Amino acid sequence: MSGKLVVVSNRIPTDAAPSGGLVVAVHDALEQSGGLWVGAHPERGGPTDDGLTEIARDSYTRLAFHLSEEEYDNYYLGFSNSVLWPICHGRIDLVEIERCHEATYLAVNRRVARLLAQHIEDDDLVWIHDYHFLPLAQELRRLGVRARIGFFLHIPFPQLSALSTLPTPDDFARWLAAFDLVGLQTRRDTARCLEMFRADPRAEFMPDGTVKFHDRVLAVRSFPIGIEVDGFAAAARAQQDAADLGSDLGDRLVIGVDRLDYSKGLPNRFRAFGAFLGARAPEDPRASLLQIAPPTRERVAAYRAIRTELEEIAGRLNGEFATLDWTPIRYIHHAVERDLLAGLYRRSAACLVTSLADGMNLVAKEYVAAQDPDDPGVLILSRFAGAAEDMTDAILVNPYDITEMADAISTALAMPRDERRARHEACLAAVRDSDVAVWADRFVACLRACPPTLMVGGPGDRAGNLLPYTKHAEPEIQ
Repeated sequence: MSGKLVVVSNRIPTDAAPSGGLVVAVHDALEQSGGLWVGAHPERGGPTDDGLTEIARDSYTRLAFHLSEEEYDNYYLGFSNSVLWPICHGRIDLVEIERCHEATYLAVNRRVARLLAQHIEDDDLVWIHDYHFLPLAQELRRLGVRARIGFFLHIPFPQLSALSTLPTPDDFARWLAAFDLVGLQTRRDTARCLEMFRADPRAEFMPDGTVKFHDRVLAVRSFPIGIEVDGFAAAARAQQDAADLGSDLGDRLVIGVDRLDYSKGLPNRFRAFGAFLGARAPEDPRASLLQIAPPTRERVAAYRAIRTELEEIAGRLNGEFATLDWTPIRYIHHAVERDLLAGLYRRSAACLVTSLADGMNLVAKEYVAAQDPDDPGVLILSRFAGAAEDMTDAILVNPYDITEMADAISTALAMPRDERRARHEACLAAVRDSDVAVWADRFVACLRACPPTLMVGGPGDRAGNLLPYTKHAEPEIQ
């Protein structure tokens, strides 16, 4: 009999009815199997060594661990987001290495492993999410956990050269080798991960495509994440009925929705829209850019810098091009409710996704899902977003090329309906194929097919010595 599903993520929903693509998918998977969802408590400063705090219990249980202010600064803002995040996004120039950050990152993972291990049975499936918990499987193995453990990285896999920036570069491969299954967003990410193991003398490739690392065998697969397609499309249709939705935004609306992050290419996006405005003939219809950019990690210097730069560019362009009845750039520095956002997508003639590096980019998929299939808008998509691997009928652009992006905006706004419909139909097929429920089912099925781990010395062997099975079979993932 299969055991429960145990999910670990940095953030955990506290509402009775979770919303949002990833949250809904994990919620549905846990409702089907029963189990635990463990994450960081939203309130910092609570007891850090008094076990896991129950924050909800229904068809499954939600448990939270607490972070002290020092742990939040060092583990989350420090090592996670000032070392791992820039390394994975190709910005090693922004890496800030302090030994106390690495030490706290490892200590938090050890503590979470200790709190979590007592809730895990041998036949459970453990699904760990994202870069905050790279060492967690290693720590669980040291505590004798024999359950199947899978990992999904939501951001890009780092280039091999960037891994040398880590304080202890050899750790990265060793952390991943403690998992049974490593899931990545794209085929490009999978190739980078396998390149890392291929360059590591501790690793050996098996005939079935798995990787043997010392006494561990793991599988590496791509699982492109998606959104809840039908639910998001329904929300967009419902919002379309709102008579005054964005009525003062003009007829030709270009939308961008991103967290205020240097990986999203927002300054270049604004510059490209400025170039588009500069090339516009006086008789051309006026277009406006609506940029929604909620704040994130504002205590990290690189994020404060990007906000200042973006505000300067927006102010300069509006000063140059605005008229008494037209503001070319509407810049909103706070979150917008998700259903309203769906309606704004639907009424926008184009969407700009200009990421310099992105694991997937769900905004691209949300925009496509929200469109009226009879009269859809056009997606302008960075080649460096994971979504570009399969959404090849979007207008693909180089986010470093201002002129190319400006030309893409002109092309999108002038595109005939028949071409828009054909491009949208092809993109929507790709979005449906990666529906978030399908994504979750595929990952869990692949993890369940992994052979169980045998531990030398049985449970509690703190050396973490492992014996692999000779066969490591997974269902084929298309």
